[in-house]
Amino acid sequence: MDRRRLTAIGVVVAAVGAAAAVALPSFAGDGGAPSNAPTSQAVEGADPEMVEALRRDLRLDQSQVAARLKTERWATGVVDQLRAELGTDYGGSWLSADGSQLNVAVADPAQARRVQAAGAVPKVVERGVGQLDALKTRMDRTAAQARQVSGWYVDVASNSLVVLAEPGAEAAGWRFVARAGVPRQAVRMATEEQPRLFADVRGGEAFFVGSGRCSVGFAVVGGYVTAGHCGRVGDRTSGPDGELQGIFRASSFPGDDWAFVRVNNNTRVLPEVTDFRGGIARVAGSREVPAGSSICRSGSTTGVRCGTVQARNATVRYPDGLVSGLVRTNVCAEPGDSGGSWISGNQAQGVTSGGSGDCVRGGTTFYQPVNEILQRNNLTLITARNAS
Repeated sequence: MDRRRLTAIGVVVAAVGAAAAVALPSFAGDGGAPSNAPTSQAVEGADPEMVEALRRDLRLDQSQVAARLKTERWATGVVDQLRAELGTDYGGSWLSADGSQLNVAVADPAQARRVQAAGAVPKVVERGVGQLDALKTRMDRTAAQARQVSGWYVDVASNSLVVLAEPGAEAAGWRFVARAGVPRQAVRMATEEQPRLFADVRGGEAFFVGSGRCSVGFAVVGGYVTAGHCGRVGDRTSGPDGELQGIFRASSFPGDDWAFVRVNNNTRVLPEVTDFRGGIARVAGSREVPAGSSICRSGSTTGVRCGTVQARNATVRYPDGLVSGLVRTNVCAEPGDSGGSWISGNQAQGVTSGGSGDCVRGGTTFYQPVNEILQRNNLTLITARNAS
């Protein structure tokens, strides 16, 4: 029997009834790029399909995409350097809205020159990111008392914690802040509708657990990673053709939202992210990008969608339980996209957890960082370089 090709985000779409004929969005945009469109081959560090998706969703031309990706690669290295050099004075980092400027917060004004020397813009703040993370941990420990609160996260740009109360429930949000023992001046209150998980129990393509459908995340040695809410340890998965595909060997949800599926001998995982139309983005590694960076995700319901990273270390209260350590984005997603790949340039970032809104009116989506999944489960990411 021929080994079935399983991409790093989902299986090749097969005929599974009339629904399989529905066209899904692609990296190249609906209908693809016009014949006279400039080639994307020249953009270093990103596949042409990813470049086209960034052009479409961020409304950039190709030169702007190239400049943005170049800046983001540079910023990733600078952030790693400054985080180590600044220690407890490091207050976080973020790119400007147009992706052209790297801002680095410092709790000690004397460290501003060090930031400038690295080519970034210093922002003097009251609290280091370690202090913000510690305050957020207080909220996490008081999560059981988070009534009418959708979630909370560290926002380094405002040097504060953002608490997301459900619409009209700001007073309940402030009560939660008080119970957690977090200073009011360290908090910004905002409103957001209750997030939901993107698992779809009605079925479709990608991979299935019983009648539920999710999307494959990234290829790792032995299988792939996906969202923990998609299945429990021991649950078996199948592809769109109904054939058995693998089994959940590790899963964590709530608390975290990650899982590892070990595939059977008839399934081959590839270091690629698919757009379901023949286009792929090859995975080269998993270097974490700073807030403000452009990012794209691929899922079996809505295909490829792009946007920017808004914040890290976010806690979300789903109806099923609390999940911490997520990354917040302004990218849309819908049920069935859960577990799917998040990629920036050619670097794997995470797997889809959940969010609010949809891809008609827009929304907020959170992802579980892939490096945590790899570390917690002693897994090795398959990349284009180490693929066998």
